Amino acid sequence: MNFFERQRLLRRQSGRLVFLFLVAVAGIIVVIDLAVAFATGAFTSASSYQLAVNMGFTSLAVAVTIALAALVRSAALRGGGGGRVARELGGVLVPPDTRDPALRRLRNVVEEMAIAAGVSVPEIYVLPHEQSINAFAAGWSTSDAAIAVTQGALDRLNRDELQGVIGHEFSHIVNGDMRLNIRLIGLLFGILFLSIIGRNLMIFGGGRGGRDNRNPIPLIGIALLIAGGVGVLVGRIIQASVSRRREYLADASAVQYTRQTAGLAGALKKIGGLPSGSQLRSPKRDEVGHMLFGPGSRLSGLFATHPPLADRIKALDPTFDPAELEQLRQRWAAQPPSGLAEDAARGLVEPGVTRPAGPATLPHPGTRARVDADAVIARVATVPESTPDYAAALIAQIPEPVLARAHGIDTVVPLVLGLLMAEDEQARAAQHAELARHHGQELADATLREAQELAGLHPLLRVPLVEIAAPALKARSEAERRNILVAVSGLIHADNTITINEYCVARLIYSELYESMQPKPTRHSGRETAAARWAEIATLLAVLAQAGTDPAVAERAFAAGLAQVLPGQSLPYAPPPNGVLALENCWGGLDALRPEDKQRLVAAIVATIGYDQTMSVAESELLRTVCALIHCPIPPLPPTLEPSSR
Repeated sequence: MNFFERQRLLRRQSGRLVFLFLVAVAGIIVVIDLAVAFATGAFTSASSYQLAVNMGFTSLAVAVTIALAALVRSAALRGGGGGRVARELGGVLVPPDTRDPALRRLRNVVEEMAIAAGVSVPEIYVLPHEQSINAFAAGWSTSDAAIAVTQGALDRLNRDELQGVIGHEFSHIVNGDMRLNIRLIGLLFGILFLSIIGRNLMIFGGGRGGRDNRNPIPLIGIALLIAGGVGVLVGRIIQASVSRRREYLADASAVQYTRQTAGLAGALKKIGGLPSGSQLRSPKRDEVGHMLFGPGSRLSGLFATHPPLADRIKALDPTFDPAELEQLRQRWAAQPPSGLAEDAARGLVEPGVTRPAGPATLPHPGTRARVDADAVIARVATVPESTPDYAAALIAQIPEPVLARAHGIDTVVPLVLGLLMAEDEQARAAQHAELARHHGQELADATLREAQELAGLHPLLRVPLVEIAAPALKARSEAERRNILVAVSGLIHADNTITINEYCVARLIYSELYESMQPKPTRHSGRETAAARWAEIATLLAVLAQAGTDPAVAERAFAAGLAQVLPGQSLPYAPPPNGVLALENCWGGLDALRPEDKQRLVAAIVATIGYDQTMSVAESELLRTVCALIHCPIPPLPPTLEPSSR
């Protein structure tokens, strides 16, 4: 199942989720209507018309209450992105520049997975009060995503096992599962809210009337409590049915991300062999049960959010015998495993604490490689076998001082702005003056120094550096992030010349920061057709053809791309007069395309940029950046361009 098929599956699951939720709400309304009518004596004292009016009013009140509660809960989660969910469970943010060995190991694994997957590094949290082994990913998009792991996972898992768990969670990030997960939290809370109201009515609604006073409020409270409880049970069944199949898919993706099954299988075995397992202590564990790596409670049967542990292990290791778990329980009863000690026994050196020697040689910037659209499509949101090692090698090629500044909250801004400084001295002077005029001499000078140091940075390292710097950028206050957006815009406009590569990197930075402040739960609606968005498609392909090919063949490159996404249509090749800036009005419509149309659009982008069936390193990075802007992440390097052997 490729990325686009997974998107179609998620769209069907989302529609099914909403349908089942509406059925559950309808059932709750009927139960409450009957209970209220009985409690108020409406069946015996009211006319048929009055009874219908009363029940209609009750139905409306219940429906509005559930809807408002769900909307308020979803809005609250939207405001804080994935980090909001992690903090509600007691999560503590891992600083980008942490030097703690265990936290550094975690951050290194997450960074390697992010670069391998072609997305920005998410926020990282640890749940320090949870000694079990568990993790989850949350957020509306890759730009506001967060990964959280329990203290138990940090302490008990070795690097391979931790990498397997993180790979599992990245599958949920890149494939969009987490958006459905957060939506489900909001819907479940809407139903649960009735139980909260019912409990309060029972406690505070009794009153002190006389003997003949038939106060219906406690009875209504009981009805709400019962109906809400039944609704929660139905919601748990929905929650479980949505979650179980996706866990198998995420396990398979984790194996693909990490190139081996032993790590993920080992993590699952430690869950089964340790007394704490994967159960969480947090009272919110049931609310987020469908998001977790392992079951957060001991629910089973219809309410189980995860497949049986033994089945998951056996899918990874067909030779596994469930009796092995009992042996592990006995072995670890007296002495639980230590992940860091296991790593030390294997002689592992952790990148970022001690830099590895002899990283893979990067291809020459002028290297060209053959490119195939089908291979690129297959690569979207997947990680070919060599990519994780190569991602680690890319990070290792970034000079240590530069990497340290990318992790530093106080040093990251001039570093990222330095990536946008022009090579031409006159243009760079104009950019420096623009920064000094609007953002101060200190920032302008620091940015100029960074630009001079980054001048020789390999083209393949520029986008990964932005992805690594993302958490430190997002750690700045909202006001500071808005100033960064203004500075980014000012830099690329300062010299009155904007190249396509310069624009796309700037737009990637802009999208990451803007979406982190303004998450869009409705993004990826996936309902727009290519035919309906022909104007945006034509503009994108015209800009790419104009910028990426010889002017003599630009029109043919445009036609080749158009044939991939809108076959049979003949549109004129008309590069917009304002060049790449015309794309500002295109991204929203392109991002809303149906999965099948977005798949054809990616093929069209490849056909246009690689009209001669080859791509340079710079062109491959342009392809990756454009695809990232329409949320189709592609790992580093074009399909046939492999890293040098080590």
